[in-house]
Amino acid sequence: MATKTASEATETRPTRWLTLGEACKLLGVNESTLRRWADAGHVRSFRTPGGHRRFSEEDLRALIEGHTAERRASYRDLGQLALARIRRRLQRGRAQAAEWYTNLPEAARERLRPLGRRLVALVSDYLGRGSQRGRLLEEAREVALEYGRELKGEGVPLRAALEAFVFFRRGLTDSAVELCQRNNLSAEEAVEVWDLLSTLADQVLLALADAYSQDGQQG
Repeated sequence: MATKTASEATETRPTRWLTLGEACKLLGVNESTLRRWADAGHVRSFRTPGGHRRFSEEDLRALIEGHTAERRASYRDLGQLALARIRRRLQRGRAQAAEWYTNLPEAARERLRPLGRRLVALVSDYLGRGSQRGRLLEEAREVALEYGRELKGEGVPLRAALEAFVFFRRGLTDSAVELCQRNNLSAEEAVEVWDLLSTLADQVLLALADAYSQDGQQG
């Protein structure tokens, strides 16, 4: 007896049809939104003899996957937006830039730049890779710890190091607001982005404090 290949099995597998409530729960949207998508032809649906809608689970999951891919792409944009914003703010002139940065020797700046770039890149990865957030959070802590050690080694006081943290956090949050507006994220999606950024920022701040608390120095 011939055995079907995986692709043949997928092609012949019957579509599972979900009720309106089940489909809304799967997508995380309200009923009016899903009805509108169905009327526009974005998802397959039909009506039972009793007039109730049924939705293709296959189409719904494809919609979720496409939405997830779009969000990951937008999260990558966040890193680029933040880096550009931070660079602009640092290049506005000595009178406008943060003293913690302008008072550093060029050699120290050269050592800090790749750490700053890596930290911003980790933010984008952290937002877009749910299954790897634990590892990425730990890596962000390590980068922040090294950043703090560099500042401390240059004699930068703890207060100035915290000003550096606020400076970078503002660049990220301002970029996140711009990203949410540009991509028309829903309120729920915007809150999720904010919560994730806050979690990461908290750990970066704690790592920075740890760098200064080593060897008993408090700034």
